[in-house]
Amino acid sequence: MATLWRRRERLLGVSGRLCRTVRALSGKNEYDLLVIGGGSGGLACAKEAAQFGRKVAVLDYVEPSPQGTKWGLGGTCVNVGCIPKKLMHQAALLGSALKDAQHYGWNIAQPVHHTWSVMAQAVQNYVKSLNWGHRVQLQDKKVKYFNMKGSFSDPHTIRGLTKGGKETIVTAENIVIATGGRPKYPTHIAGALAYGITSDDLFWLKESPGKTLVVGASYVSLECAGFLTGIGLDTTVMMRSIPLRGFDQQMASLVTEHMECYGTKFLKRCFPTKVEKLESNKLQVTWKNTDLGTEETDCFDTVMWAVGRAPDVKTLNLDAVGVKTNSETGKIIVDASEATSVPHIYAIGDITEGRPELTPTAIAAGKLLARRLFGQSSELMDYDNVPTTVFTPLEYGCVGLSEEAAVQCYGSDNIEMVCLREREQRILGLHFIGPNAGEVIQGFALGIKCGATYPQLMKTVGIHPTCAEEITKLHITKRSGLDATVTGC
Repeated sequence: MATLWRRRERLLGVSGRLCRTVRALSGKNEYDLLVIGGGSGGLACAKEAAQFGRKVAVLDYVEPSPQGTKWGLGGTCVNVGCIPKKLMHQAALLGSALKDAQHYGWNIAQPVHHTWSVMAQAVQNYVKSLNWGHRVQLQDKKVKYFNMKGSFSDPHTIRGLTKGGKETIVTAENIVIATGGRPKYPTHIAGALAYGITSDDLFWLKESPGKTLVVGASYVSLECAGFLTGIGLDTTVMMRSIPLRGFDQQMASLVTEHMECYGTKFLKRCFPTKVEKLESNKLQVTWKNTDLGTEETDCFDTVMWAVGRAPDVKTLNLDAVGVKTNSETGKIIVDASEATSVPHIYAIGDITEGRPELTPTAIAAGKLLARRLFGQSSELMDYDNVPTTVFTPLEYGCVGLSEEAAVQCYGSDNIEMVCLREREQRILGLHFIGPNAGEVIQGFALGIKCGATYPQLMKTVGIHPTCAEEITKLHITKRSGLDATVTGC
């Protein structure tokens, strides 16, 4: 019987391959759209395409991190990015509120204590509910989901491979690449890969990371260091150069200054050279201080790398089909319609060159692409004046150009308060640091998108008492030399 069964399996295998061959010879592809990557942009594109009655599939696979962390459907934002980050940021804000509460008459025993495992379990359970929600949405919209790693065989054919090594061939008329990025490891540093973690691991730790060194000056670094400090952990940020590169540097300095007052330690103009594990299981980090020219060491429970992200393209076999990438960044080169160098192959989200690495832009780009492909639309994604927020202890929200970018584009003599000085004084950029910065900037972003001017902003009546109303009272400029300190209502 066993022999007969093995023969039957071999025959079925041959039959399956014959079916795929026949389909290929017939010239008809199995799907109208295949999306590789089940993150925010990919899922949005797939679901939007399905609404036009098209046959759609999503192929998604999470390669475990070097430390073995893995997660479900939904991509970086849902599993190891925006969602768990915001929840842990909220946990830290609640801790600050508890400390402040006694000044408002609340009798709360001090010091307050935080239990990481309770928070982590709640965050992880919520993330898993979102994973399940995405699965249900795909099923409801009749989008086929493959939990497989995909690679190109030809411009219309993807070879899918399961964790167990089972192969499935999928063909599609149109293919969208939306595999996003993963955190970089500084592999040139001894011990970095063996002993360090990244944001791919932090949110899934079951036990507290303890005394933590966060290496890097990115928004990921500062956000994570901020909430770790906020829940009471001894946290240090090591940065080689400037914080929040690409953001307005005056605001970036205010962010880090507040973090230092808040309790986060900073090792500025320093870079690590090695990480060693001691018998006590502590991690001894050695670094160089470029200002002092010295070599220094300290011990930590956790070392987290936040030194940038790399596009997740290595298994896609892009060279085989001629999809062009930027040789320096590895990102896929696309045009204004998200089209790659190969007809019928598109790319959206963090994997694309020159696009903001933001969930809302990936979602919007994915939906618009589906409408152009199947809904007779011609609307392109507008990547100008996209708002964003850095969720540090004191949040930083912005939309438009930084002061540095505005000066570079228009010249310092033509700029005042990140507005054009001539004609209608159009606002080029708006930057806000304070509580709920994301909520504040989201509203003002509409005005900036509509071409708001400085005179219009000055005619806007503020809501009192709010933090946001301060934006409607911006009348002191750097060029005036006057003190902008607010002393009253």
